Amino acid sequence: MTPSKTVKTCDIGVIGLAVMGRNLALNIADHGYRVAVQNRDSRVMREMVAEHPATPGGLVGCKTLPELVKSIERPRRIVLMIKAGAPVDSVIEQLIPLVDKGDVIVDGGNSLWDDTIRRDKYLAGQGLHFVGCGTSGGEEGARFGPSLMPGGSPESWKLIRPIWRAIAARVDRKTGRPLEGGAPGKPVRGGVPCAAHIGADGAGHFVKAVHNGIEYGDMQLISEAYFLLQRLLGVKPDELSRIFSEWNAGDLDSYLIEITAEILSTRDPEKPRRYLIDSILDTAGQKGTGKWTSASALDMGVPAATIAEAVFARFVSALKDERTAAAKILRGPKHTFRGSKRSLVEAVRNALYASKICSYAQGFALMATAQAEYGWKLDLGKIASIWRGGCIIRAGFLQKITDAYSRDRKLPNLMLDPYFKRALLRSQEDWRKVVALAAQAGVPCPAFMSALAYYDSYRSARLPANMLQAQRDYFGAHTFERIDRPRGEFFHFDWI
Repeated sequence: MTPSKTVKTCDIGVIGLAVMGRNLALNIADHGYRVAVQNRDSRVMREMVAEHPATPGGLVGCKTLPELVKSIERPRRIVLMIKAGAPVDSVIEQLIPLVDKGDVIVDGGNSLWDDTIRRDKYLAGQGLHFVGCGTSGGEEGARFGPSLMPGGSPESWKLIRPIWRAIAARVDRKTGRPLEGGAPGKPVRGGVPCAAHIGADGAGHFVKAVHNGIEYGDMQLISEAYFLLQRLLGVKPDELSRIFSEWNAGDLDSYLIEITAEILSTRDPEKPRRYLIDSILDTAGQKGTGKWTSASALDMGVPAATIAEAVFARFVSALKDERTAAAKILRGPKHTFRGSKRSLVEAVRNALYASKICSYAQGFALMATAQAEYGWKLDLGKIASIWRGGCIIRAGFLQKITDAYSRDRKLPNLMLDPYFKRALLRSQEDWRKVVALAAQAGVPCPAFMSALAYYDSYRSARLPANMLQAQRDYFGAHTFERIDRPRGEFFHFDWI
């Protein structure tokens, strides 16, 4: 498995063969590229190569980093699929003395974009290219077609572009819907690849973090819809599965709605009379990217409350023991829903769609603001288009966002696009009804509620911030602006 003079030079190298790295390497090999693979534990590398002896491109196992570097054709393309943080820096330092000027190192993990900006600058000083590439789609996406969000110099994009466009998920050129299929050795062909150059240095990893923040919002909103119907109507999982399947046939069609329907119909293998969803403990984990998105929104002054509430909801879920104890002490309202079951199901569907619009509007507003903060030029329509396939939030909804930015590249907020404005107006009555019912029944729906508050705040020409500013001036002489004077003139009043 060690490269030799008789072995064809490899087209690319992949370092790190856990699930994502392994599947990405196989995806590349399925497209006819010869891939050098290396892992800290050589046993993992040997097993992978032995299990896949006949990929179209071929795998070349390398025991060490020097062997891997030596096996790759120049200019070298080397992909790191390893844990974010110090491990990435460590491997980069080991690679620097081995590679040549003009080679490109790609970090395909979920790194913090500030780290990517630092690494890009550092490696540029060494004469090397660096790409921070957001990779979405989970293990299945990595294997058969992810959504790829590379950030770096235009020169680095040229070096990886043929491979990235080959291995990415693909969508139909006319409808924008994902092209299904894909099997070992038989990749999906045709359509439009879900890979595009995002921008300079950390842009790719920033956009991936926002994607994950939006993903948090999507998942929380769907979970709240499930919980509302379960609590207010007493609907069983099999019926809920049918409801979500029906929703997936309309405006809400998406990967996450699809798998929710499947989850709800799955029986518990240990207790076949129960559904598995009812046996799962109500505590949710998180890997940090949603938190990064929320923190960046706070840093840049962008209202992204629905995404933040989705992160906080996971934090609250982790307080399982406290919540169990509190449930015996703190009482909520006694409420029985007596209306039409069919009407409530439709109302929750409309509330979910309206809330989804607001959550995505927050994410795209955050990316728009980041351009000025970091000096990037982000094509928001293009970003929406490469999220249509491969990634976890893939949905027909993203075609609507792509269309919105095609109509107006400088659209201030998605809610102002004609399509989304009509959808919000159409859903508004049901949306408010659902949020009110949740409050009356004591069913926690923080994402639904924050999305409605965001909509109402954004559409309000006047907010209570005048009182906030008066308070700030009263106790701290922070000054205020007047409605009858030009913006930018500040005043202080001696309140005492």
